[in-house]
Amino acid sequence: MILDILRDKLTHAAMTAYPELQGSSLQLEVTPTAHEKFGHYQCNAAMKLSKTLKKSPQAIADALITSTDKSFDNSPMIECLEIAGPGFINITLTQNYLTLLVNRMAKSERLNIPVAARPKKVIIDFSSPNTAKEMHVGHLRSTIIGDALANLFEFLGHQVLRLNHIGDWGTSFGMLIAYMKEEAKDVLTGKVATDLSHLAAWYKAAKNRFDIDPEFKKKSQEQVVALQTGDPEALKAWHIICDISRNAYQEIYDLLDISIIERGESFYNPMLADVVTDLQTKDLITLSDGAKCIFVEGFQNREGQPFPYMVQKSDGGYNYDTTDLASIRHRIDVERGERLIYVTDAGQSVHFQMLFKVAEMAGYLDTSKVEVNHVPFGLVLGTDGKKFKSRSGETEKLIDLLTTAINHADAILAERTPDLDPIERNILARTLGIGAVKYADLSSHRISDYVFSYDKMLRFEGNTAAYLLYCYVRTAGIKRKIGSHTDDMLMQATIQLTQPAEVTLALHLLQFEATLLQMERDLLPNTLTEYLFTLAEKFNAFFRDCRVEGTPEQDSRLLLCDVVAKTMRQGLNILGLKTIEKM
Repeated sequence: MILDILRDKLTHAAMTAYPELQGSSLQLEVTPTAHEKFGHYQCNAAMKLSKTLKKSPQAIADALITSTDKSFDNSPMIECLEIAGPGFINITLTQNYLTLLVNRMAKSERLNIPVAARPKKVIIDFSSPNTAKEMHVGHLRSTIIGDALANLFEFLGHQVLRLNHIGDWGTSFGMLIAYMKEEAKDVLTGKVATDLSHLAAWYKAAKNRFDIDPEFKKKSQEQVVALQTGDPEALKAWHIICDISRNAYQEIYDLLDISIIERGESFYNPMLADVVTDLQTKDLITLSDGAKCIFVEGFQNREGQPFPYMVQKSDGGYNYDTTDLASIRHRIDVERGERLIYVTDAGQSVHFQMLFKVAEMAGYLDTSKVEVNHVPFGLVLGTDGKKFKSRSGETEKLIDLLTTAINHADAILAERTPDLDPIERNILARTLGIGAVKYADLSSHRISDYVFSYDKMLRFEGNTAAYLLYCYVRTAGIKRKIGSHTDDMLMQATIQLTQPAEVTLALHLLQFEATLLQMERDLLPNTLTEYLFTLAEKFNAFFRDCRVEGTPEQDSRLLLCDVVAKTMRQGLNILGLKTIEKM
């Protein structure tokens, strides 16, 4: 990778020019330049080294260039190194070198991006709805972000386990079963089928009864005990509830084209008592008002008092603190996970900070061997700047949000291409509508809230899925226009970079690998969306300035277009978007 080579060469040059730096962990940072007039890459290390070396940044930059020139002696890579401003080093690569690398991309199925030298077992916990409740807009970000990260790690060659940590156990099921025994017996006996909307309504009604009716509360608690002790009737009812919910969730996952393995709270339930016993054996438990807690240094409530990580309630019950601790233990000891990623809203940040600390204290997590990441995200807002809701004021159901996006896309396509076959238009509308929702989410920095707007996300201008898909379609259109023999031409062709727009486009293509590796480190999907948007803009500039069809450079430029198409398709696929050949 270009960045790695430049970074290593400049770091070596610094240690050669200044021997006192040898033996340090110094590694000079190299980044792409913000503007072509400054070359292709830039190193700003001279300013940072000036304090250490007690020399002016300009003198240090000059010494680095002299030393770097020697290390690049007889190399076809560097066109020139120049000092700019107070000590910036601007780096321009040779066109021959760029041509060599972009041709390697063109001839490689993986765009010359190697698989990980040492693949890891990566476990990603995402989506995680609660059984018997509708998936709503709040589940959108976890589902989409988690899937994009899973796609990325899979492409880079890691072994990925996609886990759906569904809330499918606990007191709420006792309430629901007790209510359904009174109001929906035929459903529990299997005589009558129902759907998730009815379950969700019954759950709300059961919660209201539970809060005001002592007799119903007692019945609910009895059902919880029956469920936990394996009573066949209670378990049968629980399975019916889970199946109804699972089918509804799968409809959404199918619409989003997302694969995920369900492993809910019930999976870890048999492990909870052992976890608490183990924590007691290790003298980590402190009793607080009858509850078994672990107090982690540095965590306090608003009053400044120690904040507990509760693993067993005073009534003997367990909660999500216990379940998450059992799950991290299982994911490390049994699943052999080497990187654990949890994709949830930012409101759970403190919980996961404590979970990771407690797991370390218990000896379940060794951060020198296992990397753990909480991937928090902000809210989805309506155009009024408040939490996104339906017209009735209720939290928007995710299935309704997605079908509305498809309908909006269908209306736009009907207006733009009225002669399009209805079946083909339906397929395009689904691709465009779902893609628009995903891209609008992923192109927003995940820590930030973002405003959800169908009109904005379905525009064919700006940083939207529609704009990128149209750009991809344009590359396919070029191939169709030239003729049916283009595949044979591409096999024989090589890219020759002669025009500035070609060089600029090739340079950006060569930064695809670095973009993916940065996303792997930072777990920020908008890193990739920004890259793809810039790629589209640079391609459009190339298309404007460099005619393809019927020119002496036709085969070369067609192959360059093909690299753009493959890069765009791969990038969009990582984000979870499908591509289309016509629009």
